[in-house]
Amino acid sequence: MSTPATPPRSLAEALRTRDDASLAALLRSRPDLITPVPTDLTQLATRAGTRGSVVRALERLDRFALQTAEALAVASDPASYDELLALMAGDLRDPAVVHPLPRALAALREQALVWGADDRLRLVRTARELLAPSPQHPSPTGLGPTVAEATAGMSPGRIQEIVTAAGLPSTHDPVSAVASLTKLFTARRRMKTLLAGAPGESLEVLNRLVWGPPYGQVTADPAPWLRWLIDRGLLLPTAPGTVVLPREVALHLRAGRAHREVEPVAPAVEAKATHRPQVVDTTAAGQAYTALATVEELLKDWDEGGPAVMRAGGLSVRDLKRTAVALDVAEPVAAFWVELAYAAGLLASDGEADERYAATPAYDEWLDQPAAQRWARLAEAWLTATRTSGLVGGRDAKERTLSALGPGLDRSAAPEVRHRVLGLLAGLPEGASPSAESVLARLRWERPVRGAGGGQRSTGGAGSAEGAGSGAGAGAQGDDDLRSRLARWTLGEAEMLGVTGRGALSRQGRALLGLESVGAGDGADPSAPSASSPDPSGPSGPGDKLPVHHHRPPTHADPLSPAEQATASAAAARILAPLLPEPLDHVLLQADLTAVAPGPLERPLADMLDVLADVESKGGATVYRFTPGSVRRALDAGRSASDLHDFLTAHSRTPVPQPLAYLIDDVARRHGHLRIGAASAYVRCDDDAVLSEILADKRSAGLRLRRLAPTVLAAQADPAALLDGLRAMGFAPAAESAEGDVVITRAHARRTPPRTAPDPVPDGPPTPDTTLLSAAIRAIRAGDRASTTPLKTTTPPNGELPRTSSAETLATVQAAVLTGTTLWIGYVNAEGAASQRVIAPIRVEGGFVTAYDHTADEVRTYPLHRVTGVAELAED
Repeated sequence: MSTPATPPRSLAEALRTRDDASLAALLRSRPDLITPVPTDLTQLATRAGTRGSVVRALERLDRFALQTAEALAVASDPASYDELLALMAGDLRDPAVVHPLPRALAALREQALVWGADDRLRLVRTARELLAPSPQHPSPTGLGPTVAEATAGMSPGRIQEIVTAAGLPSTHDPVSAVASLTKLFTARRRMKTLLAGAPGESLEVLNRLVWGPPYGQVTADPAPWLRWLIDRGLLLPTAPGTVVLPREVALHLRAGRAHREVEPVAPAVEAKATHRPQVVDTTAAGQAYTALATVEELLKDWDEGGPAVMRAGGLSVRDLKRTAVALDVAEPVAAFWVELAYAAGLLASDGEADERYAATPAYDEWLDQPAAQRWARLAEAWLTATRTSGLVGGRDAKERTLSALGPGLDRSAAPEVRHRVLGLLAGLPEGASPSAESVLARLRWERPVRGAGGGQRSTGGAGSAEGAGSGAGAGAQGDDDLRSRLARWTLGEAEMLGVTGRGALSRQGRALLGLESVGAGDGADPSAPSASSPDPSGPSGPGDKLPVHHHRPPTHADPLSPAEQATASAAAARILAPLLPEPLDHVLLQADLTAVAPGPLERPLADMLDVLADVESKGGATVYRFTPGSVRRALDAGRSASDLHDFLTAHSRTPVPQPLAYLIDDVARRHGHLRIGAASAYVRCDDDAVLSEILADKRSAGLRLRRLAPTVLAAQADPAALLDGLRAMGFAPAAESAEGDVVITRAHARRTPPRTAPDPVPDGPPTPDTTLLSAAIRAIRAGDRASTTPLKTTTPPNGELPRTSSAETLATVQAAVLTGTTLWIGYVNAEGAASQRVIAPIRVEGGFVTAYDHTADEVRTYPLHRVTGVAELAED
């Protein structure tokens, strides 16, 4: 579009000078502006100036761009580029700031936070209100109000007294007096002369206030050195007992700089250690295998029904501790695995009256997949989930404890932070692991916490050692902000999951981010110039044409679309597959009634061993121990002694030890010798001597047994309690049915109804794709054309739709078909929604007009009876 001869008078006019690519960049960086699509550029400008939208845009600026916006907030309105440069680079024009400043300004312009030419730069009003200093909301720069603002309520006589004390001639009105005082404070040489005569204590007070907070407390009878400053307007009263350092005085003492420390370049991510890439990949693969085993063990432990769901939702502290003990991990780590399984859709609540957590049907499908694909599903769920396990144990805004699987754990920033942290790791050389502090410093630069410094303090007195306190500029940040905590959790979770190995990003981790097709050295370079960092080959002047940049340097590790992420996950699984150990079909039986599995076992073998033996230890190899109870468990599940002998012979690389064979035969011989049924319960046995032994045992007193027949005992306990009691006494009873058959007991796998994985909570509207952007820009352009183009007919008042009679509408449309005229029409659809459109009629027939709709950028047909009126657009 052509640039108008006159400078824009509003943000809407500035937006009209932009081309489609520039508008697309704006809408891509601030997607909330097209939700829904504005009707024209005026509405787009209005929406871009709303408080919520501006706050979101400011929060997404990097530190240097935000510092530039903060400098504009304390500059004059409008400000020139030279004034902005002086505030950012100081009187000495620091070259480290001079060069990247145009790019930071371009980033602010791209996001419609700044508009106007270089000689009339304007920060949007809402941003100025948010960033400008006030007693209630001090500026991050630490600057106070201007002389004009601080003296607004001062009496004219008092202003004249200050002017006279400062050595200036009297004026006839307070306006010129304030202007004279401002001119003095902004003249470097004259101010230097004025301060040369100040007492040393006065200069000390100024030095304490200069970097903020600019406010201090004074008594009704201030000390002489304070009186010297107050008399000359170097400190101005704002309230009884409170004085402030005027902005112009502070800028003189700061050598013109708005910020104590300007950070034009992003801090580099430093490598803490370097490992061979093969070591990183194999270490990460080992962690991936452990992650799969841990999730399987968790859900196997909950196979027959997991912990109960608390009334408020989530897992109780007691159940989380029990889960941590079962997994042999700390409670925060247990919370991570529980939340990961939930995010992957492998567990959920069953929805029953006594609601409990259990595995979902998707868990069975997941178990049937190859190990690498199972890992990829877990890793993708972790990367895209907004639920944050690190918050478990903390408290919400209402001081309620946050529990695992409970509400309140979603943090919309989590996926973006995870991608960004892994992207920074991808920018390091292969095998390099970063220091956590350098990663956090980089993230704080890319998304600084607004208002972390520069707050007003309550001070004992401006003349005391504690009078004002040295202030923090925009550079002071705390370690406890959410993004920093998310980044720390990401580094630890990525290591547990096998995305990283020894702190370095693995090859499968790169593939998970969609980076593996890119060369190892082509990742995001942590020292690469950003939207506001210097480029040696780039322009350095304010008037140079600059490429459009986003608020932070785009990286290859930006979040992917669902389709792209699925492709990346599949690539990660292919890379990981050869690194995982192959499942084994054998174990090593030992004479001490143990079996050693030297690696992962095939699923049928592992499932059978879980029934036949108890896990004694885990690690690189799993040790199983055979006990009478475990063998009885296998017999209860319907296996015979011969089945167990055959199974062990087929799957052991060593001969079956004699003690193990004896154990199986002995338990099998006694298994089922006693039979228990329901009377309430009874015990029957062909050997009446065994029943006599039971009756004589004092431990059977609690079962309240009595003999009904030589081979039958009756009990008042239920069958299950009778089974457990006799087994505790060393017997091997078996339950029998009403028909006298042995009841085979198998573990009942409890499953929830089909459940979907929890949906992530988005961080605002999603970034629009190219198709949506193109359609939105066409609609905005067409609507703007309709609202701004002069009409041949009288424009309806108050922006109403055009009104013409049916005959006039038909005649005008028919004439437009013949002449090729573009029309502005009012249209009401079938739902009663009114809109205005710009159309080029093609034909009129059967009560319909077919026309090219500039708003929708396509040919459409409209019923004439729904057209409220038409107006021809002026030819110019």
